This record gives sequence, structure tokens and C-alpha cells, in this order.
Amino acid sequence: MPKNEKKLQKQENTVEGSTIEEKENKKVVPSQEKEVTTKKEETVQKVSNILEEEKLQYKKPKKTGKERRQEILFLSPSLLGVLAFFIVPFFVIIYYSLVDNPINHEFVFFDNFVNLFHNSAFLQAAKNTATFSIVAVPLAVVLSLAMAMLLEQNIPMRSQFRTFFLSPMMVPVASIVLIWQVLFDYHGAINEFIGHLGAAPIDWFKSSYSQIVIVILFLWKNLGYNMILFMAALNAIPKDVLEVATLESASEFQKFWYIKLRYLSSTILFVAILSLINSFKVFREVYLLTGSYPYDTLYMLQHFMNNTFQSLDYQKLSAAAIIMALVMAAVIALLFIAEDKFGKDVEG
Repeated sequence: MPKNEKKLQKQENTVEGSTIEEKENKKVVPSQEKEVTTKKEETVQKVSNILEEEKLQYKKPKKTGKERRQEILFLSPSLLGVLAFFIVPFFVIIYYSLVDNPINHEFVFFDNFVNLFHNSAFLQAAKNTATFSIVAVPLAVVLSLAMAMLLEQNIPMRSQFRTFFLSPMMVPVASIVLIWQVLFDYHGAINEFIGHLGAAPIDWFKSSYSQIVIVILFLWKNLGYNMILFMAALNAIPKDVLEVATLESASEFQKFWYIKLRYLSSTILFVAILSLINSFKVFREVYLLTGSYPYDTLYMLQHFMNNTFQSLDYQKLSAAAIIMALVMAAVIALLFIAEDKFGKDVEG
């Protein structure tokens, strides 16, 4: 019995010794981690101090007179082009808007602008252009974003879907107009299909549906390029942010509204401005489809300017161009303000 008691005491001592060693090791590990973290913090602080000192010590090298002359020489062709084709014509337009005509050169100040707002043709054109832009531009932004998000998913026939919306970028304007004439002419394919259903044919370009046809044309022509821009922006969103949101059990709508939409704010601004500019360029298609004097709902500001140019009414044309430029500048400024407020928390 005494031998067995000695053995048991040895085993207890070894067990107690091992547990004591483990406890001591456990006590040592946190202290080592604290030392490592403090060393890391010290090194990071040293590196940041060195970088700040280098920034303070760095001075931009001064350019010599020869280097400045060379820069001006290289920039002069572009500056002359901008000056001759943009800046000088803009001031000429301002001058023409303030005189009675280009022959007398008598200043009438804002009379041309006042007369313009009493012109029924201008008011009709401004109303149609504003209605078209208000409908077409948001649709172009929303639909292209929706298609870009749809193509992110594994859906069948992705390449065919992408090709269908990118094909108008490779088709000339005249060919697009021909396609629309084949579809929406009074004796076109759409009316043939409607006739088989027992409905009466519709004169699409000379009815209240005319602007809807042009909106569809505008969307089909511009959605593909906008979609590619949104696809590139969606791929640039940090994946780790989305993964953290998934781990936090965020829904797809929450990830879209609080993460994706904020990272896409600059792209949405760019696409909106691009679509707004393209909405004013729709005059080409409308002119080729309907001529200089289309149906009332298709009479755009560009029709008004084109007709006043042909009648050599430069003062009225110049006043309309300045009003159009001011409205576009105001709209673009509002878009920049909205983007700055909505996306500033994700911009560095």
C-alpha cells in the first residue's frame, strides 16, 4: 500500500505540474501578443512620420522658361482649335442674341429673349424636348442598370442578350431609321400584326403615339453602351464589402441600396449626363423619319433652330441656343450636387 500511494502522489505531481506549466504558458501568450502589437504600432508610426517628413521636404521642381515655352507650344494646336470652334462662336452667339439683326447691329438687349417666350413654335418645341428628356433619360439610366445587374447573374443566352443591345452602336443612323420605317410605317410590320389581331392600323408618326416610338428608338440605341458602363462599375465594387454584408445577413435589396448604389453614384451621374446629351441628338432620327415639320409632339428644339437658321433669323436662333445651354448647365449642376451628397461617403 505505501508503494501505491507514492505512485499516485508522483502522478498527481506530474499532472499538477503539467497544468501549472500550461497555465503559465497561457499567461505568457497574451503578453507576447501585446509586445508584438506594440512593436507593429511603433513601426507603423515611424513609417507614417517618415512619409510626413518626406512630404514636407518634397518640393515641386521649378520649370524653366524653355520648358514652359515647350508646353505652350505643344498645347497651342488644341487651344487654337477650342478657341476657334467653341469659345469664339459662343461669344458671337451671345452678341447676336443682343442685337436686332446681323446687318444693323442695333442693341436690343433682352428683347429677343422676351419675343422668344411669346413664340408658339418655340414653346411647343421646348415642351416636347423637355417631355422627351424627362421620360427617356431616367428610363435609359434605370433600364441599363437593371440589365447590367441581370447580366451579372448566370442566365442563359447572356452573350446573345448583350449582342442585341450592343448592335445599334455598329449600325449607321440611316439604317436604324430604315428599320423603324419598316416597323412603324402605316403599312409596316407592326400594323400588319395589329391587323391580324382585328385592330385598326395606327399612323405611328402622325398620332399621339409618335413620341413613344422615338423613346423606344432612343432606348434601343443607347442602352447597350450605358449597360457596358454599369457592368464595369459593378465589377469595380470591392468584393470584401459585399462579403461582409452577406455575413451580416443583409438582403439583396439592402446590399444594392446601401452599398452598390453608393459606389455607382459617379457612374450614374456620367450615364445621366451622357443620356441627356444624346436626348438632344435625337433630332437626326426624327428629321430623317418625318422631315423639317413633323407631327406636333415630335417638333423638337433642334427643329426650331434648324428652321430659324434656314430663314436666316440669327437673333432668334442665338437666343434659343443660349436658353438651351443655360437649362442644360443648370440640370447638370443639379446632378453633380445630388451625386456629391449621395456618394460622398464612399469616395476617397
